[in-house]
Amino acid sequence: QVQLVESGGGLVRQGGSLRLSCAASGSISSVYRMGWYRQAPGKQRELVAYITGGGVATLADAVKGRFTISRGTAKNTAYLEMNNLKPEDTAVYKCFLEDYSRDYWGQGTQVTVSS
Repeated sequence: QVQLVESGGGLVRQGGSLRLSCAASGSISSVYRMGWYRQAPGKQRELVAYITGGGVATLADAVKGRFTISRGTAKNTAYLEMNNLKPEDTAVYKCFLEDYSRDYWGQGTQVTVSS
């Protein structure tokens, strides 16, 4: 059974930084991509960033230049480094992992940016 465990959310002031972590455990044959979605109250879910099994990163336009996604040295881990945070980044961030047959989700972590 595959499980994703997230950590690193919290409350930060505008301009501050946070780092999210996502660690997947269980039997995963081959990772297609890992990343994060976010959803703010009353808004649609938004793909924030993902990184492929080959290490290619993609970031949403709204976070380019401020967020960085990377793979960890431990297998099936990923990190989202969030800098220069803005109030509009406030949302629940959920980690996901896709292999070539299905997707898996973390429990979600709240990120709140105060102005």
